[in-house]
Amino acid sequence: MEKGHELWRLASGVLIAASVAIATAKVVSAELLYEPSRFTPPESEGYSRIRPDPPRYWPAVRPDPTPMFSSNDRSRWATVRALVDEGTYVIGRRHYPDPTDPQRYVDSGIITEPAYRSLDIVLNPDTGEFYSSKPPLFATLVAGEYWLLQRLFGWEIVRDRWLVVPTILLTVNVLPWGIFLGLLSRHLFAQADQLAGGLFTLAVAALGTFLLTFAGTLNNHLPAAYCVLFALYPVLRAMEQQRPLTRGEYIGSGFFAGLAFTFELPALAFLVALGVPLLWQRPRSVLTGFLPAALLPIMAYFLVNFIALGMVSPPYSQFGGAWYNFPGSHWAKWGTPGAKGIDFNQEPTHIYAFHLLFGHHGWFSLTPVWLVALAGLCRQSYGALADLRRLIRRQLEPLGWSPALLAVMILIVSAVVFGFYLTRTQSYNYGGFTSGPRWLFWLIPLWLLGLPRAAQFLAASPWGRGLLLLTLAFSVFSAMYPAANPWRHPWILNLLEFCDILHY
Repeated sequence: MEKGHELWRLASGVLIAASVAIATAKVVSAELLYEPSRFTPPESEGYSRIRPDPPRYWPAVRPDPTPMFSSNDRSRWATVRALVDEGTYVIGRRHYPDPTDPQRYVDSGIITEPAYRSLDIVLNPDTGEFYSSKPPLFATLVAGEYWLLQRLFGWEIVRDRWLVVPTILLTVNVLPWGIFLGLLSRHLFAQADQLAGGLFTLAVAALGTFLLTFAGTLNNHLPAAYCVLFALYPVLRAMEQQRPLTRGEYIGSGFFAGLAFTFELPALAFLVALGVPLLWQRPRSVLTGFLPAALLPIMAYFLVNFIALGMVSPPYSQFGGAWYNFPGSHWAKWGTPGAKGIDFNQEPTHIYAFHLLFGHHGWFSLTPVWLVALAGLCRQSYGALADLRRLIRRQLEPLGWSPALLAVMILIVSAVVFGFYLTRTQSYNYGGFTSGPRWLFWLIPLWLLGLPRAAQFLAASPWGRGLLLLTLAFSVFSAMYPAANPWRHPWILNLLEFCDILHY
């Protein structure tokens, strides 16, 4: 057994080191590259397997080099820069030379600079001020680090972009990624009867999910995923050791569950699902520890919204209204001949649901190891009804959680989140230009927990091992395919476009 443990420590250490090294390389080598295949050829006979519609023309002069990739992260970085360099959340302003003609305007500010131009902006119709369409709390936290770097080293984000941006991304994306993998490895190692399945699970986490894909860009999905595991980890440890949570663990779990909500609002389902059994089993501990800690980041989220925008709701609550549909806005194209591309997709709900699960942006098609995890979660959920009855009678000591209830919670939360996005009929764009179903990325740590038992079972036979390796290979391929820029279409959609099967 000791030899097996030594082998686990070596293998897990290699996987974690390799994954963190890849994430670090993505950060320090980040640069927006211009791909000729995405532009209209200069001549009619020039090669272009898929001609952009509407046309997209090659820049006439050399673009300004930047470590920022897309409208999404540029919008966040614009807020970070505005906060520290200008002391405001405003990232641009609109002036009307003739107040009676709203179609004639002059824009100024950060968003007019080529390196910061973004579709993800909103315009306050009353003040003519531009803001990022992203909730401002995350950018505020990042701005705190930029402010510190500026005070300590004199770095400025425009002049020293390849010092400021990578340093912050190493702090925000890579450092917690190493902690994430370390905690997951520790949890998997504690399941001594499932070491083969645990090692496979760690390999998937380290190399086969889109969390690694997005390590080189500022985004909310990675912090949300980290927070989900950090919130759940004390519960996992307590279940392993058959003990109640300590007061510090209640506080830590609640804080990270609440923080996950600030990064991904649908994570409210996780916060509630995690907290209710704890509350039922030990109400005093939850009301004095878990709940206040969870409310702290949530209150900060709404407070910063109000400070930045004058309203407690996030900017995208105004989608479809005047904040988005101003003259010149990308989103004002709805209902016009210019409404082309994936952002203006109007597929029926059942088609959208299919592609989000099994199609070109599919949770299962891009990362087929989740099919193994689904089988594991279903198998692990056996006995959940009996455990629920025990919980209701407050007999599920000492914690209020069991592995079966955890599996059911993961399945229910996932179904709720998936159903939520099916209701967002105004925005059936799969997250825009993105290499995977990014709105679901924060569920990744939950689904990883469904892998060990199923993988352990499959690893016992040659065909099972072959199936595991095949699903891992396809998952790693999907995660590594957008190596130069994660804000690109998945390989399945690129293949469908290349074969003239589907175009948006």
